Amino acid sequence: MRILTVFMSLCLMQLAIAQRKGYWQQRVDYQMTIDVNEKTYQYDGTMKLKYTNNSDQELNKVYFHLYFNAFQPGSMMDHRLANIPDPDRRMVVNNGTKDNPKLESRIASLSPENIGYQKITSLTQDGKKLNYKVDGTILEVSLAKPIKPGTTTTFDIVWKAQVPEQIRRSGKLSKEGIEFSMTQWYPKMAHFDEFGWHLDEYVGREFVAPFGNFDVKIKIDKSYIVGASGVLQNPKEVKGYLPNYQLKLANDKATWHFKAENIHDFAWGADPDYVVESGKTKGGVTVYFLYQPGKKTTENWKKSIPITLDFFDFASERFGEYPWPTYSIIQGGDGGMEYGTSTLITGERSLESLVGVIFHEAAHSWYQHLFGINETHDEWFDEGFTSYIEQLGHLNATNQEILANPNPEAYEGYFGLVKSGKEEPASLLADYYNTNYAYSLQAYYKGQVLAIQLGYIIGDENLKKTFKKFYNDWKFKHPTPNDFKRTAEEVSGINLKWYFNLFINTTRYVDYAIEKVADGEITLVNKSDFAMPIDLLVEYKDGSKELFYIPLREMRGEKPEENLKELQGAKRTVLEDWFWTKPRYTVKTTKEVKAVQIDPTKRLADVNPQDNTYIN
Repeated sequence: MRILTVFMSLCLMQLAIAQRKGYWQQRVDYQMTIDVNEKTYQYDGTMKLKYTNNSDQELNKVYFHLYFNAFQPGSMMDHRLANIPDPDRRMVVNNGTKDNPKLESRIASLSPENIGYQKITSLTQDGKKLNYKVDGTILEVSLAKPIKPGTTTTFDIVWKAQVPEQIRRSGKLSKEGIEFSMTQWYPKMAHFDEFGWHLDEYVGREFVAPFGNFDVKIKIDKSYIVGASGVLQNPKEVKGYLPNYQLKLANDKATWHFKAENIHDFAWGADPDYVVESGKTKGGVTVYFLYQPGKKTTENWKKSIPITLDFFDFASERFGEYPWPTYSIIQGGDGGMEYGTSTLITGERSLESLVGVIFHEAAHSWYQHLFGINETHDEWFDEGFTSYIEQLGHLNATNQEILANPNPEAYEGYFGLVKSGKEEPASLLADYYNTNYAYSLQAYYKGQVLAIQLGYIIGDENLKKTFKKFYNDWKFKHPTPNDFKRTAEEVSGINLKWYFNLFINTTRYVDYAIEKVADGEITLVNKSDFAMPIDLLVEYKDGSKELFYIPLREMRGEKPEENLKELQGAKRTVLEDWFWTKPRYTVKTTKEVKAVQIDPTKRLADVNPQDNTYIN
């Protein structure tokens, strides 16, 4: 723990040395105690929050999120469920028939004892009482004194809360019988950065928050076992973690004390039936597994332990070392969701499904929690890159060869989105997609395609170097997609403005074709309004092969030669660059052509690949 503290301190000292000149970020440090009433699913909370203003702007107001308030009839989340054409099936009930469904929001019918709320009863700044107002899931606070640049102020908050019915992420009594799934459970300081305050109403998507330390005490009936973010400080005084514990009680309640450093979200789960298992990675990370034992869980959860440990070592090697001492995988919630050094996942799964969701949520330790990505805006950067890591981890765990395109299924999902007519620009705010279908395929599939296709543009080895350099430059900070683009440009020497702009900010797509092969010439055509460099593999009738590489003029450079299996060892010839203003390009050959293929590595996201191959 002491080593971690020193490491974190060094990271904090380096915040001002970020890749982007003038970069700054706010700082929060939470100290919280809650006292849980297990019978009513309510709790009383106290918080001391130190807030440091590292911006150059004086703050006269601050804002907090009160996420539980979304689980009330008439909330924006309730109305969103009632009006989106394809609501999340977990959050609605069918009041019609199977053949004629009538999907209605589960929130709309919540009784008073099943709604969620967070009610502030006291709020002070440096001891002075503050005025505030609650607007949906946002708490707006007028300050007693402005927070000047470079200064720290302390807020003391007392609140009462009720845990809602399990509908989305947080809740009581999940379908699998987990008593408490406690996520977004505390008044959470809103994020303030160079773009201003991020005050998104909670309608079902994800989050952004400043980094800080958490010191959390949870008082709950002695029968419960708790799993949470961070490191348990008193394992000898609570049950489940050590065989010879001495339960320390106050009025039949045990106090669970957790600390976590340099995270931006804290979650926990509690249930009387949890068992706790653990293992340690080669890199020294202790991974905890908390689940309800039974026919649907025990065997697969036990089998998942060594597989999960290997995943952490693999991801650390490929994308940068996991920096925290622990990670907790906790049965709970309604699917899977990432939090600081922890995840809540549903547990009654096949081994393949269980490992898949563990890999995905654990991979979020990089692309969301190590880099505090704004999930409310850059969902593809968060979910897409996480899914990319997940897929590589799956291939590694099953001893499959990792090809240049490790996930053709992601491409097929993206192509389906393009052809559906429902695609919207990936730069759209996550909450505002017209359909959950478009959001999901955009975030999870198109985001993966962006990363894999980037390797096609800058080269596979440069892509690996980009991920590593990005880790070194931006860990424990809040990078934007442009910061990742700049890292890739620095590593590769290639201009990528055109690629990121068109792929993220528009719904344009790639569509190339081999138009003609005759008289010693191969004519290529760009049938779309999205220009890309081209790898063209030509097989001659004498058995030899040649890889023609056609850079795009906008790149102002070229990718290095790649040693990839799919290129079949073909001799590479670099041709004159292709203009995006010119729809056709002619390649001259000196031998009789047997076959031609655009992009043999299958990394080019060509939505109609049927015309990318010619066989004589």
